[in-house]
Amino acid sequence: MKIYTRKGDKGTTGVFGGKRTYKNSARIECIGTLDEVNSTIGLLRAKLGNDHEWQLNLHRIQKDMMNMMSHLARPSDSKKENPNPEPKDGAEFCEQWLDEMESSISSPSDYFLLPGGNEISALCHVCRTQIRRGERQLVTLMQEDPECVHDYIMSYVNRMSDLFFTMARAEMDKHGVAEEKWNLFLYKRKKKKS
Repeated sequence: MKIYTRKGDKGTTGVFGGKRTYKNSARIECIGTLDEVNSTIGLLRAKLGNDHEWQLNLHRIQKDMMNMMSHLARPSDSKKENPNPEPKDGAEFCEQWLDEMESSISSPSDYFLLPGGNEISALCHVCRTQIRRGERQLVTLMQEDPECVHDYIMSYVNRMSDLFFTMARAEMDKHGVAEEKWNLFLYKRKKKKS
């Protein structure tokens, strides 16, 4: 089977269930951004090396993202069921990992931080900002097709941006790289209840 079909030569692409839509539609913009995130996570994993402690969790997130993208590719009026699993526990998974990482960082952050630090930390920030763009595009898609964007997807993606911010901080803390502070938070974050 050939990789090319020529079906997209006029600016459309197939969605789950066989329909075609324009490549600049809200659905495809959103899926495309999440695909970018997934590719950047792949680059991060390659830079980390196979034995890094984050590998398994990042691998799980990549698989979950593929499943989420397949569900976003299915318009809510499609009669065809999507056989791929729905990662409904993704937000909780991120929260558990976040809690573990936050407890290992030597100091809390009361500042906005300039992205950077070292290569791994900077890549975590690239993931974070791509995720934030994907989240904005999810909202646009949700306004267009509310039943397509399930609550678990919004929660998971929202938590992922917090996760990658914390990963950047954990990486810098682990290697003794000073955080570049920009400004104090203008609001106080609520303390988590234990």
